[in-house]
Amino acid sequence: MNTGKIKLSVLDQSPIRKGASAEQAILETVQLAKYTEQLGYTRFWISEHHNTGALAGSTPEVLLAYLGSQTSTIRIGSGGVMMPNHSTLKVAENFRMLEALFPGRVDLGMGRAPGTDRLTASILNPSNQFSQQEFINQLYDLLNYFHDRGEPGTPQSKIRAIPQIKTIPEMWLLSSSGESGLFAAHFGMGMAFAHFINPIGGPQAIDAYRQRFKPSEDRAEPAAAVAIFVYCSEDEEKIRRHQALMDYRFNQFEQGKGIVPVGYEDIKDKTYNTQELERIRHNRKRVLTGTPVEMKQKLSQLAEEYQVDEIIAATITEDFEERLESYRLLADEFLPHAFNSPI
Repeated sequence: MNTGKIKLSVLDQSPIRKGASAEQAILETVQLAKYTEQLGYTRFWISEHHNTGALAGSTPEVLLAYLGSQTSTIRIGSGGVMMPNHSTLKVAENFRMLEALFPGRVDLGMGRAPGTDRLTASILNPSNQFSQQEFINQLYDLLNYFHDRGEPGTPQSKIRAIPQIKTIPEMWLLSSSGESGLFAAHFGMGMAFAHFINPIGGPQAIDAYRQRFKPSEDRAEPAAAVAIFVYCSEDEEKIRRHQALMDYRFNQFEQGKGIVPVGYEDIKDKTYNTQELERIRHNRKRVLTGTPVEMKQKLSQLAEEYQVDEIIAATITEDFEERLESYRLLADEFLPHAFNSPI
């Protein structure tokens, strides 16, 4: 529920900028985590994507181990682990290990989508049926592994997720349609709505989650957040260029052309047909851009519409310094104890 004070968090996909390498993208993610911790952001989530030339983040559980060692206060987590790609036991063990290393700071955000195309997903997990029931079963099993229990006669009654520790990571379900929000309500988990994927129906989905929430042994009250693409700058021309690049990226992805690193000079003369322009108008709802004053108003309005007090910002820029600056400018508007050192 929106209480008036908005918390800011980060969703980072380790984007590969034009002219940069995947190694640079990962190092930039690390730098961004350290920087946003200083700025006072609440949590830093990283994503899982496969078979794409534009995003380097494929194994959040591996990268989180390093991010935890480079930070000390910000929560770190997955946004998310794509459960159909993985063994549930292995997910439980990965995140128990992270929780053992960084107790009280680890979030396990989970999604139903594969984070890739169907062919790649079939290679990641040849037994993947992409079924709703399979995902629900994974959630039941995950809770059994985290709490060292299981119905008599089931494998979960005989198998323990290692290491055996006293605490568990905070669990969130990621949703872009609202359905996983209902699962989050049933299991007593947090819910993050992916407005950056689907800008329609989010407030209603979160309201349904709250109405149906069942307190669990891990969470007594519902917790909801909204994730959205953002870009903040004091330069109107940079804002215009950023929007043009996002328009192009969405268009390429929707036409099945994949996402490749591009710069503004590559697309500045791009023209779109009527159908593409209609999609651009829709996809612009997935992004909020503006000056600091404009972004404070826009993000406050978004939080009010969703009735949440936490916004998870995802920012992809042509220049890494612009990415850092965008997060700093947002912190200056929303976080009273932001660390105001030069980038």
